[in-house]
Amino acid sequence: MRLPGDRGQRNQVNDEHRRKTSTGTFTLIQPEPEAEPDPIPARESLLLVVILGPTGIGKTALAIQIAQALDGEIISADSRQLYRYMDIGTAKPTVAERAAVPHHLIDVVTPDHTYSLAQFQRAAYETIDAIHVRDKLPFLVGGTGQYISAVVEGWGIPEVPPNPTTRARLEAFAEEHGAAALHRRLHDVDPEAADRLDYRNVRRVVRALEVYLETGTPITVLQRKTQPPYRLLQIGLTMPREPLYARVDARVEAMIAAGLQAEVRSLLETGYTWDCPAMSGLGYGQWRSYFAGEISEADVIDAIKHATHAFIRRQYTWFRGHDAGIHWLDVATMTPDVLIETALKRIQDWKL
Repeated sequence: MRLPGDRGQRNQVNDEHRRKTSTGTFTLIQPEPEAEPDPIPARESLLLVVILGPTGIGKTALAIQIAQALDGEIISADSRQLYRYMDIGTAKPTVAERAAVPHHLIDVVTPDHTYSLAQFQRAAYETIDAIHVRDKLPFLVGGTGQYISAVVEGWGIPEVPPNPTTRARLEAFAEEHGAAALHRRLHDVDPEAADRLDYRNVRRVVRALEVYLETGTPITVLQRKTQPPYRLLQIGLTMPREPLYARVDARVEAMIAAGLQAEVRSLLETGYTWDCPAMSGLGYGQWRSYFAGEISEADVIDAIKHATHAFIRRQYTWFRGHDAGIHWLDVATMTPDVLIETALKRIQDWKL
């Protein structure tokens, strides 16, 4: 199945026109300018409702009510709910909530596995298509801005696995010759990427060069967006910052009462270590010093609350930078019933 964002527009550089350039310890390939892609054939737009907003604002509860009313299914856009056995700290929908409305992309991998943005985007597109085949309405729901943007903006995401040998060579080059020298090498093959990357961010410069060396194609070519064939309605939930902080603080206390400490302990006893990708996440990484005997549970609770506030600020920064027609609803000014009624009317008017 051809997925949105994978329509053959990424032309491979003709081998006959590649110019190899010596860089000392490795070879870069200079491509010819990419030809303009062929026009994408028109395709009937598919409906997609997005419900987004900061953590703890009530996205799940609203989405379930609306999806029930409109015969929909929910696709989670939460990077932490992907992990199995991490239920309390990620505020996953309950068993009853998942029984009320089908949920997707929850409990996908174990905590010791990574799940890339490219994997999420591909899975989301496949799930949206499958929901439409069932003649249901898909709802993309969550607060992970990158996940939402990757789907609705049609990000091109290079699916190039890390190559430790290449990375080590590039990192050694930077260490020997300096970050600016490595950045100049990137500029030689991908000026667009070099212009948008700070030379001091060696990790990202290395990644851009790694992708080029592995594929022969600049990362900026692979990252070009292709608008997916969806007719979108994006509903954002918001409220003033201080009451939202109070709301998430109460949720943290509720997580503690529900057994968050025991959940973290169980993960450790099962064999998942602090080096696992998921274990550094919000609500989990803050326990590391506690289990090392260095801080109290009260300290952990305070740390989770402060980290959650900081996370909310980052979420709002992302939403502001990607606000292409989001319809914002102020949760603080509406009762739950009015919020549901308002969101339902917005969707029903849009569908007509």
